[in-house]
Amino acid sequence: MKNWTVTDVAERFEEAVYTLKRLPSVRVQGYKSTWPPVILSTMELLQAEKLPMRLGPPSAGAISRMEETIQWIFFLDDAADRRIVWLRAARVPWKPICWRLGVSRTTAHYRYRIALMKIVMRLNSKQGGRSGV
Repeated sequence: MKNWTVTDVAERFEEAVYTLKRLPSVRVQGYKSTWPPVILSTMELLQAEKLPMRLGPPSAGAISRMEETIQWIFFLDDAADRRIVWLRAARVPWKPICWRLGVSRTTAHYRYRIALMKIVMRLNSKQGGRSGV
């Protein structure tokens, strides 16, 4: 059985956010377009805005780890602590987090570290290990 650390838990939350972003978008079934596809000239293709390159969908293992990690958020009782952990995993800067919660940066960071410690304690205890999550 693995002993979890605060860094391990923070990295797993970051991986979960990244995996969630890579999932394909949900589309409504039954709708389609009857318009013909637009054929662009070479010049139009060269002048078009470059879209960011997207990686393919995540692997099955990444999705399983994401589902497991999302369950960990419910180890926290306070909704504000859950929000802090998730926003930091999404790499939102501290200033917008502090504005949303109405707390100072020091308080937000303190609550973030305590929330991660609570998750680590629960994962490392006998009742909350990998098999019990």
